[in-house]
Amino acid sequence: MTDSYLSRYDRMADRAAVQVIGHYSTSFSLATRVLDPDTRRDIRNLYAVVRIADEIVDGATAEANECPETALDVYEEQVLHAPRHRFHTDPVLHAWANTYRRCGIKDDHVRAFFSSMRRDTTQTDYSADDLGAYIYGSAEVIGLMCLDIFLREHDPSEQDRRTMEEGARALGSAFQKVNFLRDLGEDSRDLGRAYLGPVLDEDLKRTLTGEITEELDAARTAIPLLPVAARRGVAAAEALFRDLNERIAATPAEDVAAARVSVPNHRKFLLTARAIQKARTP
Repeated sequence: MTDSYLSRYDRMADRAAVQVIGHYSTSFSLATRVLDPDTRRDIRNLYAVVRIADEIVDGATAEANECPETALDVYEEQVLHAPRHRFHTDPVLHAWANTYRRCGIKDDHVRAFFSSMRRDTTQTDYSADDLGAYIYGSAEVIGLMCLDIFLREHDPSEQDRRTMEEGARALGSAFQKVNFLRDLGEDSRDLGRAYLGPVLDEDLKRTLTGEITEELDAARTAIPLLPVAARRGVAAAEALFRDLNERIAATPAEDVAAARVSVPNHRKFLLTARAIQKARTP
């Protein structure tokens, strides 16, 4: 059968999303490699849209002498509108629209994400309530959208879905808090943001890394309920961020604030292989 014009365009759009994740996240890109091809495609398509929104608020538009607030408003409208049409001239939005329709992603989750991104254009200090709302939109709903992708063509029980949703939110929150800690210097110095307050001391670091461990533990209990192919990727991501959190916990607070803590590449590959092995069976 002759390949259609639209199917070729679909594949090109998917490859554009691959370029985005490969450029911006080695850890997340590595974790997606162990997913089955369809799930990997849709996770990468979701990541690409989220990453572009991050870039809008994290300095790219400002350096281009454009207004971040306006750019974000326009992009949110495009992201919500794209799934209503089968063709889009922007390859990333085209790929995202296909994923949105295939996986039943919800507009409420998309809007919650953009609401948190909008905070980044104007807000610099966060109360506990503000931070909780920010984490929900910036990270927990991403976990829920990933779950929609993982459960495409699956019909779990209501209880299992609820457990997986709790795990998805916990994992998203843990990832976001780890990123707050590892990006502390850049957020404060370059972007003028103080998600965690003006100073990171040992007590605050201990509290946060403890919360992260508890959230990773909660997420880990839900992983066996996921479809096998998705289970491997989520287990790998959880293992990578757990190791990163442990490294942050073992690093003096002043050093965490001064330089980005990371996991060496050889360690990432080892952790991924171990996680895949453990996740082969429930």
